[in-house]
Parts: sequence; C-alpha cells; structure tokens
Amino acid sequence: MASKNKKQSGEVLIPDKLYFRIGEVARLCRLPAYVLRFWETEFPQLKPSKSSTGQRMYRRRDVEIVVNIKRLLYEDGFTIAGARQLLRTENRPGKNQNALPFAGRPSREGLRQVRQGLKEILGLLSAKSGR
Repeated sequence: MASKNKKQSGEVLIPDKLYFRIGEVARLCRLPAYVLRFWETEFPQLKPSKSSTGQRMYRRRDVEIVVNIKRLLYEDGFTIAGARQLLRTENRPGKNQNALPFAGRPSREGLRQVRQGLKEILGLLSAKSGR
C-alpha cells in the first residue's frame, strides 16, 4: 500500500496481464467506459480486439495509449485533434526527430528560419495560455 501513496496523481499502475476488459481499463484509468469507446473512434492507434462474445479486450499497449491520451487531453490541455496529430507523429518510425534546418555553420537564412519558427511557437503558446 505504501507504493500507492508514492505514485504521482496521474500515474497508472498497469497490472502484468495480457488482456484487460473495458471495465478494468476504465477503473485503472479512472474514466467512464463510454469515454474509452469514444476515443476508439477518434484515435486510430486505439484498437482493442474483441472476444468471441464481442467484449473489448485491451492489450497492455492499448492501456498505455489510453493513459497517454488522458494525459494529453486532461493534463496537457490538448484538443482531441491536437492529441491525435501528436500521437500520429510520435508513432511514425524514424520520424521522432526533425532534421536540423542547417548543417555545419549556420547561415543567416537558416537562423532567420529558426527565429521565425520560434516566434510562431511563442505565438501559439501565448494564445493557448490566454484562453
């Protein structure tokens, strides 16, 4: 029980099992089952298999995706579309790191592009914090 007290508020301890039913995932993640069913329609990465009786069976990877989606939406303030886009880019093999805009010694044009990109990011962050 002491280990549960040391957990961060958003951390989910996923038991070591092969499959989880939707009710188990809902309890683990503290979400209603209808939210999980809705997220299945919004996030292509979340595709639990179904048993012969039609029961949704989530794998450990599916539960990890649910935890990640919950964090993005509830803690990080992403919209569903924004979280979907982020998950899409995270899951592309070899696309986790953007290429640098310049190699070797930076040119004036390269620095201008980086500066402009940073200004755009600052504008997005300022708009997000002002909502």
